[in-house]
This record gives sequence, structure tokens and C-alpha cells, in this order.
Amino acid sequence: MLMETRLVMRFPSRRFLFVFCGLHAAALCAQPASPSECHAIDDAARRLACYDRVTQMPAMPPAQREGPVVPSPVAQPATPVPPGARQSSPLAESWATHPESARYTLQFHEPNYILFARHTNSVNSQVYAPVFTAAGVPEQIDATEAKFQLSGKLRVWTTDDRRWGAWVAYTQQSNWQVYNSDISRPFRETNYAPEVLLSWDPDISFGGWRWGLANLGLVHQSNGRTDVISRSWDRLYAQFAVENGKNGNLALYAKAWYRFPTDAAKDDNPDITDYLGHAQFNAVYRWREHSITGMLRGNLRTGKGALQVGYFSPRLLGPLRGYVQAFSGYGESMIDYNWRQTTLGIGVALNDGL
Repeated sequence: MLMETRLVMRFPSRRFLFVFCGLHAAALCAQPASPSECHAIDDAARRLACYDRVTQMPAMPPAQREGPVVPSPVAQPATPVPPGARQSSPLAESWATHPESARYTLQFHEPNYILFARHTNSVNSQVYAPVFTAAGVPEQIDATEAKFQLSGKLRVWTTDDRRWGAWVAYTQQSNWQVYNSDISRPFRETNYAPEVLLSWDPDISFGGWRWGLANLGLVHQSNGRTDVISRSWDRLYAQFAVENGKNGNLALYAKAWYRFPTDAAKDDNPDITDYLGHAQFNAVYRWREHSITGMLRGNLRTGKGALQVGYFSPRLLGPLRGYVQAFSGYGESMIDYNWRQTTLGIGVALNDGL
């Protein structure tokens, strides 16, 4: 120690002292140095230590010298759900039952789609014979046509908690002979269905299911025609829906109706319930961005009814999704209520009906 002290006294140059101390004991380096002296050090680690000593900063751990340190995220406690609060679900979104939803809102109702090509295995030409005869054109209906449906509902009243609501709704389905140039590409059939309904969200959970919808409504459905090809009926219906899973990936609907009596002399389709029955069941299953739908209705007494299935792809262009629809049975449209056929169509859709 005495010899080392004499060296310091004999060589007062701080630069020499710092180099010497860097090679020997760190205790000899307690004397302050200038930034210029630190800059002259070749070894990166010793140069950094020199700068720390000049600025009187504590030495950095080796891990921090390699780059900036990103603080570890702090886990945030889950926000507790208030008792009685309603969780988000497809049914709740479709019927806007959250308290923060708009009081007056326009929503999708039934599926909105267009089938660019819909083919049937059995063309119902006979029913149009009086029309073709009056027009003086041949009875020629193409087996392939376009089909589209537009449907929406508007809430006109609701309670503050949004669980009750009054709605007006409208659905229109059209079959268009767009590829039939021989008869000027007419609309073969268009069905109109205005309705009014009262909805309620029971929000009752049981065994992994949630009862999320109960409706009571009045609906008029007709094809707007006169004379021999006029079809119409008026119904009072009740509808219930439940959804399964945490995210409501499966929804099941049950709908039953009562047809209001019509004067026999004015009834265009007195036996319509023989083919369309008194009830209908629907299902919507969602997997990732895909949807599979099903519809079943009929009359057990007559053994007549219909089955429809659909597939909706993930979005292809903006909100548009690919759509494939298959139908078999009676009543694909009002004019065909007593006509059995199997159809297959492909196109695009905006929503899957949930």
C-alpha cells in the first residue's frame, strides 16, 4: 500500500492514475475523473464505470447494460360483475337488451341474403297457367332463378333496463326469373310480411343455457297478388329462444302460431296449415366465423312439412359472407305452399338470422 501511494504522489497525472487503477485495485480509483479521461479508455466496461463515477451514478447491473428494461406488466384485478348484471351474448346483441343500448334502434331480423342462382328439381308452372294464358305467352318457367330476402326490425318503445321492447318488423322474399329472357325476366313471386311484436329478455340461466328471448307478435304474410294466384294468412305467434355456451355459440328457437279464421269465400289458401303446420324450430350454430343454420316445420297430423339448412362463411368482402341454402318440402314461398320441391342456392348474406 505504501508503494502504491508513492506512485500516486510521483505521477500526479489523473489519466495515468486511472489506467493504473483500472489494472489494479478498485480502491485506488476513488479519486474523481473528468469525462474526457473516461472517453480515452478503450475497454467498454471500464469506460462505462468511469462515466458512472464522474456523474456519481450507481453502477448499472450487467443485464441493464444490454438494452432498455421493459417493466413487467402488473396484473389488473378482474372487474367484478354487479349482481344481476346481464352479460353480452348474441341474443342480447340481436335484440339490444343491454341498458346502454339505444332506446330506438334498427336491427336485422331474419337473414338478409341474395342467392345469385337457386335451382329447383320441380318447377311449379301449373299454378301460373291463367296468367300465361291471359298474357298470351307460353308457360315457361326456368328451374334456375335468383332469390333474395330483406328483413329488419325497429324498436319503437322500451323500458329503461331494455329488457322489454315493442318492435315493428318487415321481411320481404322475392324469387326472380332473372335468367328467363323469353318472358322478360319477371319476378315470379314476392312475399311481404309486416309484423308487430313485444319482446322480453328473461335472462334466466340453467344448466349452461340462458333463456334470452320471449316474443309475442302479430304477422300478416301475403304475395300481393289478386285472383287465382293470391296467397295470404294472418297469425298470432309466440316465440322463445335459448343460447348455450359462455359465448352463446348455439341458439335454439321455438315458434308456435295460431292462424286467424278467414271467410271461406275469401280464403285463397284454406288448407295452408296442412302444409306449413302450427310450429317451427330454428337453430343457429356459430364456430369461429362460420355459421350453420337449420329450420324445421310441419304438421304431424298430415305428415307434411319442410326442412331448410344454410351455411354462412366468414366475411368475404366487407360485411358480405358466402351463403349456401338448401330447402326440401312444402312452402318455400306462399305460391308454393302446397308444392313439394327441393332447391339449392348459392350467394352472399349479411347476417345469419341471430
